[in-house]
This record gives sequence, C-alpha cells and structure tokens, in this order.
Amino acid sequence: MQNAFARISVADYLDGELRSEIRHEYIDGEVYAMSGASRRHHLIATNLARHISNTAVNRRSCQVFIAGMKVFIESRNIFYYPDLFASCDPSDRDDYFSTKPCFVIEILSPSTAAIDRREKRQNYALLPSLREYVLVDQDRQRVDVYRRDEQGAFNVTRIEGSSSLHLSCLNLDLSLDDIYLGVELPTGISEPDSPVYA
Repeated sequence: MQNAFARISVADYLDGELRSEIRHEYIDGEVYAMSGASRRHHLIATNLARHISNTAVNRRSCQVFIAGMKVFIESRNIFYYPDLFASCDPSDRDDYFSTKPCFVIEILSPSTAAIDRREKRQNYALLPSLREYVLVDQDRQRVDVYRRDEQGAFNVTRIEGSSSLHLSCLNLDLSLDDIYLGVELPTGISEPDSPVYA
C-alpha cells in the first residue's frame, strides 16, 4: 500500500470507493491506494475461490467474497480489502463491507507480507466472528494458519507438503495441491522459514 492522503471521514471514504477506479484501504482516517497483484497471486486466489465457493453455495447462510469486498474493523476504524473471506452470519449483509467474517485469507507478496503478518493479523483478530486468519505464500507452497482457540487466542500452524488447509466455518479441507494448481513457483527464494508468532 502506498500514497497516503489527507484524513477523511468513513462516509467520504465509502462514497469515494464507489467512484474510484483504484481500490483503497482505510486506516482510521487515512486512505492508502492498493497496488496490483502478480499472476501467481491471481491464480492462487482463483483456485481458492473456486473450491471455497463450491462448498459455500451448499450452505445458504455463507457468502464468499474475493478481492473487491471490504471488511470493516469498527473498533479500530479500519477497512481492509482481503484477498478472500467468507461470512456465515445472516445479519452481516451490508452492500459494501462485512463486519463478521468467519475466515480471512491474504496472499503474501514481498511488498505486503510484513503488514499481513503483523498489522492486519492483529487487527483482524479483534473481530469476534473470526475463526481463522490464513496467509498463503505466493512464492512457495506454504500456508500459515492463525486459528482461534477456546480461550480466544490465535495459534499459528504451518501447512506444507501433503497437509490440508481446514476452514472450520465451512467444514472444508483444501489440499495445497488444489490451492497451487497451475501456479509456477519461483526458485531460489530466500526468506526466514518460520511463522511469525509475535
């Protein structure tokens, strides 16, 4: 994200998004333009949406959104555009944003990974409805899942190899092969290989 603008109200932000050709995220009065995504990012998002939507359509109260729908974190006055999320609460039906997602998926890129792992993870965790926050790496076949436990804390699990991603509100298991189908991963990527717990 880049290009911070002057502080604006939520009403002005929402009105502006209806007219803008560029999506912006809103952080307590400041608006940030979102950058474009890579081919790998789009392919992964398409794979996720296809499998998740096929399951959600059989659960009439659940709706799945990809890229263009916002999540509003009221306690922090923040609007994010997740890569993909689902809401299964029939009362969560605003035309332009959700307040009660049951899971949120972000696809990591070098420019967004730090924000997704720290700032967004901490803010999404404030949503009582959220069961899983999922970070999908676009450069290697690897997924980190932050899952809420019975005490309300989020614990991280790394998924690699033949393991599957479980999304509890849809009771859905997705293999990594399905998530990364048709995605040509780069070689020689150097990055710390442990999940961020802090």
